[in-house]
Amino acid sequence: MMSKMLATLLAVLGFAPLAMAATPDPALFSVDGYRIDRYRSPTPAQADGAVTLDTPALQALLECQPKPLLVDVYRLPWLHGRFVEDEPHRNIPGSLWLPNTGDGVLEPSWQNYLSRHLAAATEGDKRRAIVFYCRSDCWLSWNSIRRARALGYESLYWYRDGIDAWQQAGLPLQAAEPAPYP
Repeated sequence: MMSKMLATLLAVLGFAPLAMAATPDPALFSVDGYRIDRYRSPTPAQADGAVTLDTPALQALLECQPKPLLVDVYRLPWLHGRFVEDEPHRNIPGSLWLPNTGDGVLEPSWQNYLSRHLAAATEGDKRRAIVFYCRSDCWLSWNSIRRARALGYESLYWYRDGIDAWQQAGLPLQAAEPAPYP
């Protein structure tokens, strides 16, 4: 009874996502806290250590100097030593596409791929603003933010609704090419 009252109070005060996050489903999250299954499902309102952006907020951030680094983490199959694209992918102009770096479990080579490309794109500046995104209801960018934090990056943003929201706002997309692997 008390926990139900507390949950109701937290919801009224706007803390419902925090209360729900306290007991994640162990089948969906690794021991380290990364989402490992059902990547395309509703996401929380926030990612720890990141500012959540909507489309107008991202547009405003893109007007800042220096411009933030945009990182698209949409998945792309990797087979026989190469990326296999079954249909063209488009992303926000100026983005760095680091596919598969949002998976819940990363092999060391994919972790190195993420680390190496972030270091090169930020020129080693751990305070440079980085915006991670994927599609709407996609946990891949949420996972990538956790990894960037673990690598020491300090100015992180989450464009939670990603490419879908950008496109729905009538904003331009560009043909995307994944960053070279390895």
